[in-house]
Amino acid sequence: MDENKTALIFKAFCDENRIRIIKMLRSGEKCACRLLEELNVTQPTLSHHMKILCDSGIVVGRKEGKWMHYSISARGAEAAVICLKELTTVEWKEENKSCCEK
Repeated sequence: MDENKTALIFKAFCDENRIRIIKMLRSGEKCACRLLEELNVTQPTLSHHMKILCDSGIVVGRKEGKWMHYSISARGAEAAVICLKELTTVEWKEENKSCCEK
């Protein structure tokens, strides 16, 4: 996974309100109006958070009338898991020896 996509995924997880949103979406799709009530934030603030979550691929949205409905993307969640695994997997190679070893 490239660094840009990795940064988008981690950006999605680095804010308390976005973590709250993800936790709320664990029980299923939610309308933006419900998220607004629960988070006690303004509509522009919610839109900002949802854009970041959707850009990461972790959350998807669909429009119904004047409201957006959001849910966790199974594909996006799996990509985030793979990203973290790839990023934290140690690959021991000969060139990884300490610079002080002869």
